[in-house]
Amino acid sequence: MKNPVVYWELASSDAVKTVDFLRKVFDWDLEYDPATTIHEIPAGGSSSAFSGGGVFTLRRAKLPFLTIYIRVEDIEEKARLVEKSGGFIVEPPFSVNDSTKICLFNEPSGVTLAMLEKTAEK
Repeated sequence: MKNPVVYWELASSDAVKTVDFLRKVFDWDLEYDPATTIHEIPAGGSSSAFSGGGVFTLRRAKLPFLTIYIRVEDIEEKARLVEKSGGFIVEPPFSVNDSTKICLFNEPSGVTLAMLEKTAEK
């Protein structure tokens, strides 16, 4: 599939409580990473297409949210296509580390999504 969903983030007002709930109800194995402050599904921990993801406690946003990350090959080109197709760029493409860029955008009805481009393999 072109441009697959490769990661998700669930922003909670209380990540510990949310993670406890997900463990009890769905038997999810989430591990806390103090470097990122995200409770993540371990790499290779699931064969699901949506296996990459995690839960964290809100810092800037006022309301909890869920974001899915769509992997793209050219994030700048896709950002232009988002605008041309009636979407809105919330945060233009920026580097989160040496190998990854992300861009947050709203599709025409206002739902926020994210694009992710791997700029170099580690």
